[in-house]
This record gives sequence, structure tokens and C-alpha cells, in this order.
Amino acid sequence: MSRASSRFAPAISRGGSRGFTLLEMMVAISIITILMAIAIPTYNHSILVARESALRTDLGTLRDALWKYTRDKQKGPQSLDDLVTAGYVESIPADPITRQPNWEVEQGEVLLSLEQQDPGIIDVHSASSVMSSEGDAYSSW
Repeated sequence: MSRASSRFAPAISRGGSRGFTLLEMMVAISIITILMAIAIPTYNHSILVARESALRTDLGTLRDALWKYTRDKQKGPQSLDDLVTAGYVESIPADPITRQPNWEVEQGEVLLSLEQQDPGIIDVHSASSVMSSEGDAYSSW
């Protein structure tokens, strides 16, 4: 083989495999970083949407149980535990935002039906004062 043709021939490694160059590693790390910068906010947003959806569902379930308890017993429950002992809910769910079963209850003197004799809890809200994606506090839901 002549000297001129050996200049254009691929280099053959004598010691084994060739590895990655610094430039190739930098490009790969840059691509991974860009993909993570796109994926992480999307993931966090989907988690927030799921928690807000779970909060709406739990609030609806608890409010429905409050209404049924008040209508059936002709008195409002004095605590959320009354709903569990009477069998209207299996257990008090954890607030999806605070991750604890620490709901804020609204006691009222308002009677929800004509047959109701004693007031009690009339509404339930999240204990979190964090702002929702809609711009209002979860505690106002």
C-alpha cells in the first residue's frame, strides 16, 4: 500500500475498541438535558391535574355523604367520623393536596331540610391554602 492511500484509510486501533470522543459525549449529554427539560414540567403538571381531579372527586363524595346523612338522620353530623360510623363512607380519604385526612369542616346553623332538627357540618373544604392551577386557593373549593 502506498503512503498516499494509507492517509485516507480508516485508522485501525491496535489496542482494542475505540471509545467515545469528548464531543460525542457532550452532544449526548446535551440531548438528554434538553429532553429532561421538556419532560419534567410536563410530568409535574400531569401530577397536579391528577391531584386536583382527586380533590374534586373526594369533595363531591364527602358532600354527598353529608347531605345523605343529614337527610336520613334529620340532623347534621358533628364530625366527619360520624359519616364513617354511620356507614355513609368507608373511611375519610386523605386530602390529595395535603396528603392527610385533615379536611376543614364548615359548621352551620342552617338546616338543610324541613325535617332536620339539629344543625351540624354543612360543607367540607381542603385544608390547603395553596393556590390551585385555576388561581384560587384549594380551601375555597
